[in-house]
Amino acid sequence: MKTMGRTDLPAAQQKALRSAIRWEWFTIGYSIVTIALIALVVGGSQAMKTAWIEDMLSLIPQISFLIALLFIRRRPTRAFPFGHHRVMGVGHLVAGVALLAVGGDLAYEAISSLVRADHPSIGTVYVFGHTIWLGWFMVAVMTVTVIGPFFYGHAKAKLAPTLHNKVLYADADMAKADWTSTVASIVGVLGVGVGLWWLDGAAALFISVGIVWDGWRNSRGAVRDLIDQRARTEDDARPHPLIARIGNRALEFPWVRDAAVRMRDMGQVFHVEVFAVPQGGDLSVAELEETRDAIMRLDWKVQDVVVIPVATLPDEAEPANHQASARDA
Repeated sequence: MKTMGRTDLPAAQQKALRSAIRWEWFTIGYSIVTIALIALVVGGSQAMKTAWIEDMLSLIPQISFLIALLFIRRRPTRAFPFGHHRVMGVGHLVAGVALLAVGGDLAYEAISSLVRADHPSIGTVYVFGHTIWLGWFMVAVMTVTVIGPFFYGHAKAKLAPTLHNKVLYADADMAKADWTSTVASIVGVLGVGVGLWWLDGAAALFISVGIVWDGWRNSRGAVRDLIDQRARTEDDARPHPLIARIGNRALEFPWVRDAAVRMRDMGQVFHVEVFAVPQGGDLSVAELEETRDAIMRLDWKVQDVVVIPVATLPDEAEPANHQASARDA
């Protein structure tokens, strides 16, 4: 992929995107293997069952990312004048809602099990003439499966800012946090082994609460982007610094007395409206186009720019030379 809508991706972004695609396919393959392994040893442990379902849910962000890429490369048309960039946001929302719904159901099951004081049982298996407690196989499988997410989680986390991709960032964040679920499931299994039956339900509840939190955070971020909140960084930590850069760049033109910016996130690229108060005198179309072209050259993510001469700046736009706060407007 060398283009994204009407934007030609720079070499660094092309390389990052190819790497992200490879990591997503690797993650899908790795997850399928771990899901199959856990299915062989899941037994009667609720913690293991919850961890198993979490691994299944972890496939959603990767599949959403790869499907969205098929759409966002399409150029804008009259039917879709802003392109198909929102598909990435829709994928982000689908992943978040799925995590939220399933995590909530798993949390309910874990709480119900603890209230009913269900005592889980973990049996034994006969291997090479020896009877072995199944819990040891559970611990071994969970210990091995945590290795992959540690590596590909950090790899994706490095790529997400380069591509400004929130689905990739959410996927990386979930992968890096997988070790907590793994440790919780191991504690739950060992708890059953030493007679602390409630540790299994507590571990399942801990894992499911983590799933709910991931779902809530991703759903909230996706909905805010789809209803056009002010553009933010890929981790949603702060307003995107490009807003201030665009405003300051507009002020460099002699015809601009004051400027303000309104920018929304279309998925991986931005739609920008620059409101400019002219110095006075005649303003030509050539000057407007020069300003627009200069702003578009600031960053590859600036997909669409509209420069609007106004008498007064709108209150909801970010004024140039104004330090953006960490608080949402």
